Amino acid sequence: MAAPRPPRPHRDDVRIALAGLLGGLLFWAVGLGTRPAGEPIVLLEGRWPVLLPLVVTAGCELLRRARPRTGLLIGTAALALDTVTQGSLVTLVMFTDLVYAAVLYGPPGTARRVPRITGLLSVAGTVVPFAIWRDPEALLIGVVIGIVGFTPAATGLIVRNHRDAAESAQLRAEQTALLAELDRTQAVASERARMARELHDMVANHLSAIAIHSTAALSLDDPDTSKKALGVIRENSVAGLAEMRRLIGILRDSGGDLEPAAAPTLDGLGALVDGARTNGLDVTLDTGTETGAGAGTDLCTDLGALPAPVELATYRIVQESLTNALKHASPGRVTVALTRRDCSLCIAVTSPYAGHDSPRAPGSGAGLVGMRERVALLGGTFAAGADGARWAVRATLPLTEAEYGSEGEDA
Repeated sequence: MAAPRPPRPHRDDVRIALAGLLGGLLFWAVGLGTRPAGEPIVLLEGRWPVLLPLVVTAGCELLRRARPRTGLLIGTAALALDTVTQGSLVTLVMFTDLVYAAVLYGPPGTARRVPRITGLLSVAGTVVPFAIWRDPEALLIGVVIGIVGFTPAATGLIVRNHRDAAESAQLRAEQTALLAELDRTQAVASERARMARELHDMVANHLSAIAIHSTAALSLDDPDTSKKALGVIRENSVAGLAEMRRLIGILRDSGGDLEPAAAPTLDGLGALVDGARTNGLDVTLDTGTETGAGAGTDLCTDLGALPAPVELATYRIVQESLTNALKHASPGRVTVALTRRDCSLCIAVTSPYAGHDSPRAPGSGAGLVGMRERVALLGGTFAAGADGARWAVRATLPLTEAEYGSEGEDA
């Protein structure tokens, strides 16, 4: 396995290194140094020793982003060497940049330790020489250490904190935008599902009746039967077209005379059952409480006041169940039973079921899915399946207002 290649120096770091090297050579050429020859600290006399720490420090500038800790360590050694020569101001300036870069680009541990170490050195460089020599000029040693070490380290730490704060703010903004997009996507998906349920519930019943009666009109050579079938077909096609126009008006938000129809309530179940009878179903409707049942025409009176979402869901479940019975049920009686208990409304729609007959009209299978979704939105329970020789659809809807979500908006 090949060893990973070291990171290449950043282009700006190359420019900084070249500028520092050329500036240092210019200072060296004109003879500018930080210390005159003959001082006790100058151990390497002459002009040439100044070039070695200058070149090394300039080389460390190439590592200020790629390897900031390595560049600082080597730069510290080069600065120590520079202190025993006549010195170069450019070497000193480049070292301060290495300290700044180590804090700004280095790992978090380095960013925390370098300001502490340089701060302690500044304090020690101020207190110890003054305690030894008792000379106020000795305090300048700590000042120089602070300017060369602690000041760039503190500056790098401040810039790093601001940069991290800006990145955190940008990340939060991106996360907020992502969450907003997810909410928008979920809202669109929820609205599409709601519209699909409404479209299916409003139109499928009429189209199923049209399909069944058109098949009867085509298969029977009886003028009276065909005339009755055509009458039912026309009635359902007109009603279905009206529902489609209302839905299109809602989608286009065009206003005018295409206002959406009012949300159906339980008082409309009588008309719904009558329509199913017209389409050929033998339907009975029973409503009441747990202690008694009746067949009253005013369902709100029989069942008491119900929340609007429950009435809408009940109407749609009965409507879809009758549509399925029209398409799939065997000949026989279909029963619709509504029973109110203390905290729930129970719905049961049963129809004859042979298990092998082909449907009289094609279906997509979305009806059961839509009923299940409506019940789930209200926190109820739903079950549908064969129960012996009958097909049963059963749903239980809670009557607590606090449990209702977006289903109440389906109107």
